[in-house]
Formats: sequence, C-alpha cells, structure tokens
Amino acid sequence: MNSLVRSFGTWMTAVILLLSSTWIVGMIVAPQLIMVEHSFWYLDKGGDEAALSARIDNLYNDLDILSLDKSDAELLSDEAQRAQVLAEIDSRAVAIQSEIDTLETQEVAPEKVYSLHNYTLMGKSHLLIFLKTIAASLTVTFIAFVVCYPIAYTVAKLATPGKAAIIMLGLIIPYAINELLRVFAWLMILNYNGVANFFITWMGFDPVPFLESGSGVFIAMIYAYVLFMVFPIYNTVETLDTNQIEAARDLGAPMWKIHWHIVLPHAKPGIAVGCIMTFMLSAGSYAVPYIMTRGTASPWFTQLIYNKFFESSNWNAGSAYAFTLLVACVLFIFLLMRIFKVGIREIAR
Repeated sequence: MNSLVRSFGTWMTAVILLLSSTWIVGMIVAPQLIMVEHSFWYLDKGGDEAALSARIDNLYNDLDILSLDKSDAELLSDEAQRAQVLAEIDSRAVAIQSEIDTLETQEVAPEKVYSLHNYTLMGKSHLLIFLKTIAASLTVTFIAFVVCYPIAYTVAKLATPGKAAIIMLGLIIPYAINELLRVFAWLMILNYNGVANFFITWMGFDPVPFLESGSGVFIAMIYAYVLFMVFPIYNTVETLDTNQIEAARDLGAPMWKIHWHIVLPHAKPGIAVGCIMTFMLSAGSYAVPYIMTRGTASPWFTQLIYNKFFESSNWNAGSAYAFTLLVACVLFIFLLMRIFKVGIREIAR
C-alpha cells in the first residue's frame, strides 16, 4: 500500500483500489455468490402445476387458431353462412376464454424452497459423467505435462537463443487462429477419412477411429492448452542456475537423477501452475469435447451444465452443477499445493 501511495499518490491509489475492488466484486465474487445462492433453492409449483400451465397454454393456442378461422370466415360470400360460422366461432371463443379464466384462478404462485434438491437431480448417470470428466481432465493434464516438460526444458536450458525463438514461435503462432478453427482442423485431421488415417492406411495398417474412441478429444485438448503448461514450466526452469546441472553431471549423476533431484524440485511452482491451468481449462471445456465427438459420444459435464441453463431453462440445477465443478477444481488446486508443497505466493510468482 505504501509503495502504491509513493508511486501514484493518494488520489490515484484510491482510484486504483476502487476500480480493482469493483472488478473483483462485480466480475468474480458477486457472480459466484449468485450462482451458489441459486443452487440451493427451487420453485415448488405443486404436483399438478405443470399440467395446469400446459392446459392454459393449449387453450391460448386454440384462441389464436379461432382468430385465424374467423378471418377466413369473414371472406365467405354467402352472408347467412358467414353469420352462422362467425357465431359458432364466437361461441367457442367465449367458452375457451371462460375455461382459461377458471383455470387461471386455480394457479398457485410457485413457492421458493431452499434445499439440496438441485444437487440430488444429478443422479447416478450424471454423477458418472462428472467423474468421467474429472478423470479425463486429469489424464489430459498428465499427458500435457509429459509432452510439455521436455519442450520447456529444451527451450530454457538446451536450445540456443535462435532455436529457442523458433520453438516458441512454432508454439505461439497457431494461437493467433481462433480456438474453434484449430479444433475443427483437428477434426478433419483425425476423421476416419482424414489426413492421419490416410498415412496410417498408406503404411498398411487399418484406419484408427480417433473420434469414435474419444482419443481425439485428448489430442485436441492437449494441443489447445499446450501453452498453459509450457510457459509456467519454462519460466521456472529458466531461473535455475545451469551450474547446478553442470556440477551434477560432472559428479557422474545420470540425466534422470539430475531432473528428479534438481530440475523438477526447482520447477515445482511452474508445474503446479501448468497442471492447475490445464486441468481447469479441460474440465471447463465445452467446445472441444462436443466438436471432437461430433455430439454423438457421452457428454462432457460442461455440456450438461449448458443444457440445464439454455435448453431446459433450469438455472437452479445448472447453478448446482456448475458449483459442483467449481468445488472440484478448487479441491484440485489445494491438492496440488499439498503434493508440490507450494503456497499461493510461490504459484503467483
């Protein structure tokens, strides 16, 4: 605080703090609190309320149809027939309106009930999808680490500045393209008749159903979130004193021991950040699993959340599902902090 005041002055510091607080409260805290509050209540409409509402809606549709019939009847050339038809339509309209008025008096205002009802809607099938999503996200995170650690170490300690720049450009440039376009590109590459299977069949093997088996989701996700694993590891490995590696090598330590006892312990904060980012992005991804399975495979948990919000318009159940996923991500963060023995300050650094 004192450094802010010295750097920007009292008034500018107050403005910075006000804007930061508004951003944190308005964009982070408040939406989460609203979601949590919505997840713990539902509207109890009574046992027959749904059927009653549907009946009233149907009666209003009948009134709309009668108004169209009335317009057609007014075009009849026979005056007597026209009068008879219009009288019948008016009589039916009056009867329908009377029934609507009667039914609307029977409608009961829905009651707001606080309970764990929205969480119990998950059921066995949705719980299995949730567990499958968590397991798949963990798998994506592990594979991404195995792929990205050698890249980060090579760029930080082995490559010359020119080669390191080329590797980094090769990683960054594709991200100038929209994520959906990159995912659709992988869809065409991994399709049954795509580029990958063309070379596989050319080598004499049978085509591999990447999309049907679900492996395409892992490939596309690792590619989509590779930078979020590479950069944190690179940033921490790059700060490691190369003399420690040289000293261990001079003392006869094999390379795997150098990595296990020197590089990996030093890179723990970066590994933790990379794993956290990759896991949370994978668990919260909607477009990648939907596109890479073409909507035919078992849904990702985020697809269930989307369906609750925008298809069934059950925002309370959607909030419960979203909060469940949020809790799983937060628990994963604390678990990694415990495993790697790092604190918030080390991760933020």
